[in-house]
Amino acid sequence: MMNNKGILIVLSGPAGTGKGTVCKEFLKRNADTSFSISATTRSPRPGEEDGREYFFISKDQFFKMKDDEGFLEYAEFCGNYYGTPVAAVMKKLDAGQNVILEIEVKGAMQIKEKVPEAVLVFIAPPSKEILRKRIEGRGTEPQDIIDRRMEIAENELALIHNYDYIIVNDQVEEAVKRFEIIKNAEKLKTIRNNEFILEVCK
Repeated sequence: MMNNKGILIVLSGPAGTGKGTVCKEFLKRNADTSFSISATTRSPRPGEEDGREYFFISKDQFFKMKDDEGFLEYAEFCGNYYGTPVAAVMKKLDAGQNVILEIEVKGAMQIKEKVPEAVLVFIAPPSKEILRKRIEGRGTEPQDIIDRRMEIAENELALIHNYDYIIVNDQVEEAVKRFEIIKNAEKLKTIRNNEFILEVCK
């Protein structure tokens, strides 16, 4: 029997590449894959529920989990802490569910170190010029913020070689199809099906 353990997929990419949209469309079409819920020390916003948007925990709980190596990756942002709980992710993977982590590059590198079999996918823009136009097209940020986002994007793009796959998001429909090809191919890799190989080679 082929391996039915889930695949851990890490999705990264600069702001403005549309990775969130690609991820949402992918999840709609792939019932065998779920989105990882992070833990955070920030307070719930109106309409948010514990265990749905985030696992809302105290800073004491967060640091205890960190000390106990309870996170696959973690980061601090604006005075609040965010992390991916190991137990919740592993439970889904063991049940045969693929899990997507939509995280920034630094977090992805943490995952790569702790879980070498994780599949790292980078969502890239067709070009830097198009990325800038997308960010400017939002019309919600001043020029200095746009310039800062582009600077961050260039730093992230420089780390593409650390990822297993690149998806250029020129059209969401095509990007989602490419994402599905990656997931299906990874499921069939020989390294993920050693028990089956041993069985048929007896």
